[in-house]
Amino acid sequence: MRVALFGYEGKVGRALAPKLEEAGHEVHGIEAGDPASLDGCVAMVDFTQPNAVERNIRASIDAGVHCVIGTTGLDDTTLEALGNLAASRDVKVFVAPNFSIGAVLLMRFAEEAARHLPSAEIIELHNAAKKDAPSGTARATAQRMGGDVPIHSVRLPGLIAHQEVLLSDAGQLLTLRHDTLSRDSFAPGVLLALDRLETLPAGLTVGLDALL
Repeated sequence: MRVALFGYEGKVGRALAPKLEEAGHEVHGIEAGDPASLDGCVAMVDFTQPNAVERNIRASIDAGVHCVIGTTGLDDTTLEALGNLAASRDVKVFVAPNFSIGAVLLMRFAEEAARHLPSAEIIELHNAAKKDAPSGTARATAQRMGGDVPIHSVRLPGLIAHQEVLLSDAGQLLTLRHDTLSRDSFAPGVLLALDRLETLPAGLTVGLDALL
């Protein structure tokens, strides 16, 4: 399918574009400042910035283009409003806080472990350029673990995306960790979302768990 890639020249965009093309998709790159030309596009993929993604989603919904969103930082109220708008236009909006399969598994494992170990904290580490803190992945993990788990955010040059969940009880510590060592790790999740778009309901769907 023809796919608009917002953030085409960004770090994630440069990693995703060849993977999308290898999978048989036609990539239409859109960078900051470019007009949101979506002619002929069936879907769009967005890995941009929190201050741009809402505008990109609204433009895509208006054009009848389905959305796969990897940009974090949108609050729940905004996501709900966008989902309602998409549903009214029969457009599908898929949002995931993390497209790395391993990170999604970490969230699932942490949710299960939290049922058995009463104390937990999350440490998330990202590149210094990441705007939102805590990360969407950390917030989603904490919510799945019960919602009141402390989160510590680290922003340093050279990092990509890393998360550690520490769970403890008397005399024991369980450590769960996922490290994104290359942005190529996002590609399988994005391709899965594009492949499964036709099975999703109109409106908002959140999380790769919905597809796994």
